[in-house]
Amino acid sequence: MPFVSNARMYAVSPEAETAWKDLLARVAEDAGTAFDYVTYPAPRPLEDLWRRDDLGCVQMCGYPIALDLADVVPLASPIPAASWAGGRALSRTDLIVRDDAPFRTLSDTFGGTVGWTVAHSQSGFNALRYHLLRYRSEDRPRLYRRSVGHLVTARRILDSVANGSIDIGPLDAYWHMLVRKYLPQLTEKVRILESTETVPMPAFVTVPAMPRHTVDRLREAFAAAHTRPWFAPFRASLLIEGFELVTRGAFLRTLEWARAAETAGYLEPG
Repeated sequence: MPFVSNARMYAVSPEAETAWKDLLARVAEDAGTAFDYVTYPAPRPLEDLWRRDDLGCVQMCGYPIALDLADVVPLASPIPAASWAGGRALSRTDLIVRDDAPFRTLSDTFGGTVGWTVAHSQSGFNALRYHLLRYRSEDRPRLYRRSVGHLVTARRILDSVANGSIDIGPLDAYWHMLVRKYLPQLTEKVRILESTETVPMPAFVTVPAMPRHTVDRLREAFAAAHTRPWFAPFRASLLIEGFELVTRGAFLRTLEWARAAETAGYLEPG
């Protein structure tokens, strides 16, 4: 059975997706294998992609990995070329507002409208909910007048903030970096008000049916990618410094964030 690759999570534009497709082909070649790259455009549900039984090398969010949303084996995560990542495969969430909005602090947005993507998203839901948790109190269990959920994609969060449908929303900070590079016109009307703590970056995953020796070679190829002569163009086009090997345990912190919010009765951002 042929296995597939995909980079939908960070394929923010045709150019970015082409770069990911080519990079994955290089990694696979170094590992002595090959994958059929499949396109999976938004807003098709990512959970359906992650549950395919032919995943060879596909990006998956860390919170769903920790939730066992699909039976997968994590391989490696990209290291963003960002100061906040500190040379590690770390992710954070930018909380964005319209550039012309009067908000100067997060508290200024309380009483307005917050948006989120899907309940199994780390950047679009879990990180936002955990970040807001510290501002709640017995006297103020809800922070926002309206909570607009199920927006599904980061692009809809961005568009909803820009057009004023919501006052504040969460964006995966690395996704945000790529959009600013490839589609800067989309980010002209927004600014970052605050950013969350970091957690491990989404990982490329495979299925348990992948032969063990192929898994080992893929991990070796990801780990060595930044040393390969072919890597330099991808460093520039994808804003990454290389890859870090990860296991399922790396993402358990996301469950701690979820439990903290759920124990407090804060089931969704709002």
